[in-house]
Amino acid sequence: MSRYLPAIALFVVLFLTVSIYLPSLYGGFLFDDIPNLAEMGKYGDMHQWGNASKFITHGIAGSTGRPISLLTFAPQADAWFAQDAMPFKVVNLVIHLFCGLLLYYVTIQLLKAYGYAKDKALWIALLSSDIWLIHPLFLSTVAYVIQRMAQLPLLFGLIAMIGYFKGREQLAIKPFFGYSLMTISIGLGTLLATFSKENGALLPLLILVIEFCNPVLKEKPAWQWRAVCLWLPSLAIIVFLTKFINLSPEPWPNRQFNQMQRLWTEGRIVVDYLTQLFIPHIEGFGLFQDGYLISTGWLTPVSTLFSILFLLALLVGAFVCRKKYPLITLAILFFFAAHLMESTLIGLELYFEHRNYVAAIFLFLPVAAGLSALSEKIKPNIVILVSVLILSMLAIMTWQRANLWSNTDKLQIYWAQNSPNSPRAQSAIAVMMMHDGLYQEADQVVEQALRTHPESGLLSTQLLLQKIAANNVQRQDFVTLRQQIKYQRADVQAGIAIRDLILRELPDQKIMDLYGSEFIAILNEMMANPSYLQIVDFKSYAMYLQGQILTTQKKPEEAYQHYHQSLLLSDDVTQGLTMTISLGNAGYLEQALKLLDETEAIYKKQPEKNLKRSKAYYEETIKQTRHDMQIDLQTELKKAKS
Repeated sequence: MSRYLPAIALFVVLFLTVSIYLPSLYGGFLFDDIPNLAEMGKYGDMHQWGNASKFITHGIAGSTGRPISLLTFAPQADAWFAQDAMPFKVVNLVIHLFCGLLLYYVTIQLLKAYGYAKDKALWIALLSSDIWLIHPLFLSTVAYVIQRMAQLPLLFGLIAMIGYFKGREQLAIKPFFGYSLMTISIGLGTLLATFSKENGALLPLLILVIEFCNPVLKEKPAWQWRAVCLWLPSLAIIVFLTKFINLSPEPWPNRQFNQMQRLWTEGRIVVDYLTQLFIPHIEGFGLFQDGYLISTGWLTPVSTLFSILFLLALLVGAFVCRKKYPLITLAILFFFAAHLMESTLIGLELYFEHRNYVAAIFLFLPVAAGLSALSEKIKPNIVILVSVLILSMLAIMTWQRANLWSNTDKLQIYWAQNSPNSPRAQSAIAVMMMHDGLYQEADQVVEQALRTHPESGLLSTQLLLQKIAANNVQRQDFVTLRQQIKYQRADVQAGIAIRDLILRELPDQKIMDLYGSEFIAILNEMMANPSYLQIVDFKSYAMYLQGQILTTQKKPEEAYQHYHQSLLLSDDVTQGLTMTISLGNAGYLEQALKLLDETEAIYKKQPEKNLKRSKAYYEETIKQTRHDMQIDLQTELKKAKS
């Protein structure tokens, strides 16, 4: 019976994990969920494979498009259109449970390969994987729908590690089978993980770290296999990352930091990650991380130098203690290796908790092994009690965090109140005040934040939106925004804000008559700012918005010209049809038919794989739209003659 106890205990913890995560399933969609999942609406009925495949292969996140991740979202399309996040979160939780189960098994295989007896390996693996499974830091990865993209690389990575360890066991008796299984597992696992999220490409490096730290030398795979299957792809990743080295003052026009500042700041951030992993918090700053203090030098702030020295000491210590304490070396090197892509040279946003989802899988292994060793020197019951207390504390904190995540509005208020330096947070507070009718108070919040962050396009756009909503906007407010845009760095959130503002006000003919030209001038100013042009498809969409405004202002020829430019820039047949129908519905049939001809010409040049919907759909839509518009045009001409 005793040999089954670890497995029974694991399933108890899996059940506990479901129980403590349950409240978080009731929360809603957040931030990046919306632009990524909203893409489903562009491709029609997701129950039809042709439409679903378009969504899967036209991803907007990351350089790969992340089709494997999108494939897992497609079956929950109905829930997206119903604005029900729970089905997505349930799938995320199931993936998390599978990762915990696989991590337990992988850790057993790893410990056996490192020379641990099976009985001891079972208990060490149990405690280590349980700590990871119920740790509060990872709730945000599971409860934030779109971060399934961070979960899947781990899922495929762990499956690949199982194949790697199984193949490794066969090297002495069936070498061909063993090497084949290891090679296929790593190759296929890397491919699936990478097309889930780009950091999946680190899998060979992570397995190289596991192999490097292994103190048992006699059973290592042949150096030739390690060179080809581990060292070579790891070196390729490092060479790939060096291509991102850019020490110019402004390598990323849409970021508030340069590369050196990013590296300094990431030193502090990685230390913060480690602090939260070993001294857990119930909730931090959440997703409002745009206010994170950027390091501008080794001593500004002074914690920059101390953080980097601490990380260097950890790295040196890992190599020093490799022979005596290989699990400590493994925990440190694996953590650093997993952060290599997202926490170094690439110009991503600075801080996200989910970056630790893979990095921390072996971080608690030395703790579990240390407690196991302690049980040989003191009463085992004391060690069991300490282990239960650790897990209980983590479970309580995670449950408290899950309750906070159960209410999206309260969660964002909590984040905003704890993020005074975040423009996004202050904008969120102002939006909530505005919804409560507290317009003056909302203006004060944004104006105060603008004094601290005059470069924030999000805040300046938010202030204009509030003044329009409160019906006290003046032409000078538009002029002020235009002047501010000249000196702003590109802000995706500002681009979204101006889009939402214009789309919200388009139906208001009075606003369009009074201020439509001001909105056009603002969009022109944004297009004149080179940093805004770094945002994908910004210019095309800005032209589209201008066309919408001009249509509302009854300027059909100018509207057509802007739509025409938008179509040429986007090369998007669906967008062309949308603009055509907009002109047609407004009664500008000659311009609409001309734009339809241009849309059809682009359609005929498009490879089928680039189309968002089927060829049959476009051909029928174009044919029917032209037919309806020609009839309407003939009717108008007859009326004019009579």
